[in-house]
Order: sequence, then structure tokens, then C-alpha cells
Amino acid sequence: MSLAGTPPEHDGDGHGDPLAENLAAGASSAHVDEGSQPPAQVAGGEPWQPSAIELERRAYRRGRTVRSGLIASVSTLTVVSLVGFIITRSSGWPRVRQTFFNWDKARDAFPAVLDGLWLNIRILLVCAVLITLIGLAIALMRTLRGPVFFPFRMFAAAYTDLFRGLPLLLVIFLLGFGVPALRLPNVPDDMVIWGGLAIVLSYSAYVAEVFRAGIESIHPSQRAAARSLGLNHAQTMRFVVVPQAVRRVLPPLLNDFVSLQKDSGLIAVLGVVDAIRAAQIETATDFNFTPYVVAGFLFVCLTIPTTRITDHLARRHGWYGGGPSL
Repeated sequence: MSLAGTPPEHDGDGHGDPLAENLAAGASSAHVDEGSQPPAQVAGGEPWQPSAIELERRAYRRGRTVRSGLIASVSTLTVVSLVGFIITRSSGWPRVRQTFFNWDKARDAFPAVLDGLWLNIRILLVCAVLITLIGLAIALMRTLRGPVFFPFRMFAAAYTDLFRGLPLLLVIFLLGFGVPALRLPNVPDDMVIWGGLAIVLSYSAYVAEVFRAGIESIHPSQRAAARSLGLNHAQTMRFVVVPQAVRRVLPPLLNDFVSLQKDSGLIAVLGVVDAIRAAQIETATDFNFTPYVVAGFLFVCLTIPTTRITDHLARRHGWYGGGPSL
């Protein structure tokens, strides 16, 4: 057997050492690009072909998939048809259809409701950023150790207990009507600001507990390893603990933001013309409630993509209870 860089020894009949030739062939094949590799081969040198049993299994799986899809389609169509038949055959259906599903009224109210939904989207985007930052700060306060940080822990605990206990609608009323009534100097009286602030304060308490659960789920050995490498507490939380915690709590965190999309419509109680308030204004003209159905449809269209993303991330991270696949 020859060493690397030396030609293989030859025997008397002119053939090289088989072991050396195999090693040389393996070394040369290691430099071949992975994309140019030939197809897998069996011992005889021919391309690998699935066996009859494997082909039968594949055909069985395809058949089961098609069968499951057909059963799901038929069952869904049956249930929807049955429910539709029961509703449309009821005695009050003509009046309900005229009051809630009037196509002409929906077409007339759609532009105003859509314009109000744009305000809900802007409130959602701003509040989501503030809620994430404040919630993470509150969670970090509650995870501080040592007696010197007791005031911070007490404040964080009191904050979460207070705003998780108060109904969101009550917080909106207190801030939207109470604070402007004080007539403090340089205090804005825009109801959008106070309604959004109420949403931020309430949801930050819930998001803080989600972040805290993720932080406390990280094994203490992670912190110990980071500290042994010379990282201080702030660097350990920033580079080691918080990134892992955020990945773990991403599905429940997105669930909170899905709920935030719907609750952004509660600011309508302050007189802000969002999608809900615009639907109310359109309804007040003839007491036809179709604009509310239009607003609900737009909120559903806004929520479904986020819900599907949440379910996808839940299944990807092993949260199989987070939502079934379609």
C-alpha cells in the first residue's frame, strides 16, 4: 500500500494494489461537487430502483391521501349544506337576510368600513411594537435576582396583577374619558392615543407573563455557561437567554397579537371612527346591520393569515396542540 503522493505499487501482472486504488478513488471522489454526484448505485453498479414493496407502499400512501381528501370534502359539504338548509328554511330567514346580508347595503358601506379598518391596522402595528418592548421589559424586571432589585420585581408583579385583572374596556374608559377630564397642561386629548395606550397597558401585562415563562424555561446551565465565559448578567440575557426564550414562546405570543387585532376595535367606544364605528354610523341611517357583517368579514380576512402563520410555527416548534393543519 502506497502513501499519499506516491504511486501505488504494481504486482507482476501490471495491476495495482486493490486497496490503494480504492483509497485513491475515494480521495478523488471527495473533491467532486455534491451536485454532480451520480445517482445511488447498488453493488452491481446499476442505479437504485425502489422495490415492488416500496412502490406498493407509495401507492397505498397516495391512495390514503386522496381518500382522506375526498372524505373531508364530502363531510364538509354535507355539514355546510345541512346547516344552510336548516337556516334558510326557518320562518325568520327572509327578514334576517334582508337585515344582515343585504348586498346593496354591503356594497355602499364597504368603502367607509374599509377606511376605518386602515385606522385599526395602524393602531395594531404601533401597539404591537410597544407591547413587545414593554412586555419584555416587565418580564426582565420580574426575573431579576437579589434584594436590591426587589422594588423592580414588586412593580412588575403589581403591574401584571393590576392590568390582567382589569377588563380592557374599563381601562379604555378610564384613560379615554378620565385623563382628558383632568385638563392637565400639554396632555393630548386625541382619543386614538388614549385608546391605544389602554390597549398597550393591558396587553403588556399578558405578554410580559408569556416572556417570563419563556425566560424561566431556559435551563440554568445556559446562564452558568455564559457567565463562565466572562459574560455579565446583561450580556447573558441579551445573547443567550432572551433569544432562546423568544423562539420558545413565539406561537403563544402570536396568539396574543391575533387577539390584539380584534380588540383594536374596542376603541370605537371613545368615538374614534374605526371599522366598528364606521359600521355603526352606516347602520344608524336605516337600522340595517349589514355593515357590521362587512366589518366582521374584514377583521376575519385580517386575522386568518396571522392565525395560519401561528399554527405553522406551533407545529414547527413541536406545539402540536397549537392548531391543526388544514
